[in-house]
Amino acid sequence: MSYIFTRNLLFMSNIYLLNNQKHEKIINLKVFKINYLPIEIDFSQYDALIFTSKNAITSLQSQKGLWENIDSYAIAPKTSEILLLHKSKLKFVGKTSNGNDFAHELIPLLENKNVLYICAKKTVSNLVPILRDAKINIKEQITYETLCSKEDKINISKDAVIIFSSPSCIECFFKQYSWHESYKAVLIGKTTASFFPSNLDYVISPTPSILSCIALAKELLNK
Repeated sequence: MSYIFTRNLLFMSNIYLLNNQKHEKIINLKVFKINYLPIEIDFSQYDALIFTSKNAITSLQSQKGLWENIDSYAIAPKTSEILLLHKSKLKFVGKTSNGNDFAHELIPLLENKNVLYICAKKTVSNLVPILRDAKINIKEQITYETLCSKEDKINISKDAVIIFSSPSCIECFFKQYSWHESYKAVLIGKTTASFFPSNLDYVISPTPSILSCIALAKELLNK
């Protein structure tokens, strides 16, 4: 029994997650940080708010009490959970966690509404153009930006499985680290995969969630 425990511990400690979410026996590798920007928003102009990231919700901390009663639309269950923690008026949760799919889901729901998209300085989906093409009255409010971390590098073990949960993870990782042929990459979804180096192999999580990525990483280590 002790051998099995030790073996599993070894495998699990060889999984690297490129964000700060804590999971048991998973190593966090911080390659980027979130910089929240000063904002001042007149929420009285809007009937609907769109959120595609938990960071967008956190960025509204200074606006507490001003936006929670406006209809909120979340791209994924994890985002919706955080909205509910803020006691917001959640109206809809996306089905696929993909920005472009989410935009198409929103079109019939946002007709004749004044919409505000709370977003990062750099986004990768076509959510806004899709909604504008559908004649949805949408504006963007940039409330945060992702910056590559300048923290000291760590030694990544050979045969590691590295989880990339966003295009920013990919960009910042390859600015700091070189890829070893023994590494395996798990990507959270197709959008993230489109930013991964085309000459490297990877697998895409069957479900776009960190927990699904971790489960897949464990499978890869046991092969």
